[in-house]
Amino acid sequence: MKISVLKEHRAGETRVAATPETVKKLVGLGHTVTIESGAGTVAGFPDSAFTEAGAAIAAGPAAAAGADIVFKVRRPEPAEIASLPEGAALIALMEPFAYAPDEVAALNARKIAGLSMEFTPRITRAQSMDALSSQSNLAGYRAIIEGAQIYGRAMPMMMTAAGTVAPAKVFVMGAGVAGLQAIATARRLGAVVTANDVRPAAKEQVASLGAKFIAVEDEEFKAAETSAGYAKEMSPEYQAKQAALTASHIAKQDIVITTALIPGRAAPVLITEAMVHSMKPGSVIVDMAVSQGGNCPLSKADEIVNVNGVKVAGFSNLPARLPADSSSLYAKNLLAFLPLITGEGGKLNLDTDDEIVKAMLLTRNGATVSERLK
Repeated sequence: MKISVLKEHRAGETRVAATPETVKKLVGLGHTVTIESGAGTVAGFPDSAFTEAGAAIAAGPAAAAGADIVFKVRRPEPAEIASLPEGAALIALMEPFAYAPDEVAALNARKIAGLSMEFTPRITRAQSMDALSSQSNLAGYRAIIEGAQIYGRAMPMMMTAAGTVAPAKVFVMGAGVAGLQAIATARRLGAVVTANDVRPAAKEQVASLGAKFIAVEDEEFKAAETSAGYAKEMSPEYQAKQAALTASHIAKQDIVITTALIPGRAAPVLITEAMVHSMKPGSVIVDMAVSQGGNCPLSKADEIVNVNGVKVAGFSNLPARLPADSSSLYAKNLLAFLPLITGEGGKLNLDTDDEIVKAMLLTRNGATVSERLK
């Protein structure tokens, strides 16, 4: 098959959907790979590194010409869709719930088989393909690094002849993949870490990383996880109880990381304006959910808002702040998925009898096939 890897054009996007390492493996499998010129430059992968790995380099729309499969990090913009080969398979983080009807129509007009990496099912066989997890891991790490930089003070306890520096108090709200990595990173930096989550299974995971779990543990809490491992939206009554507990706890924290996302819905508000005003001047909030409305109403995408000395930071694309590593992991996710759509003789075969392919497929042959988009 001919595989084309296109350059990302969305603002702030630094990642690329292939690396010289994965290109070498793709070529070794018998595929022809074309990289759009400059696609990996920001991530530290120059065109020359791709050519050494066996790829061809092409400029602009010519990079997609004749492709059976197109790899991208983010969903294409309308102008990019127009340059895709008719009938090609497009694999990307498609942000399916953000798709405007006209964009879906544009994909269908070109009979693009759109596959969304976000819809990779959470099953054992698909773990190596799970791009949300690979990117969330890096996002959780980076959130702590950004928070520590904005905080501007030492993270660990330091005992010196001149006196003792107290350790930073870090509160991580949400103990999914990103949250657990944030906890682990904050602990490695020497902070005193607490965390919460609505999923009962998270309590043991948080404790295993050396952090203290903070939650209202009632009957609703015990049934707050979907079969797919995601958090359920909690009732207003539970949210009120959790908010009261959070309000008293958050006032004592130096850095707060919020990670709560619900697929297809606006991010839940975890930190109210009143909670922000209760925090000490110099403390920091890093809102990882700002791209879906934010866990704090005061956060703004890609800005640091100063609220009476409390800095509220909203980073809409934390993995892009680690472009080499995030590109490498994402490219490996794509490489792991490729065999599922490779048929005899190395030809494209979208086998919808495979539960992973079926779950990820959004559009095909001019029609929207995903029930989640209808």
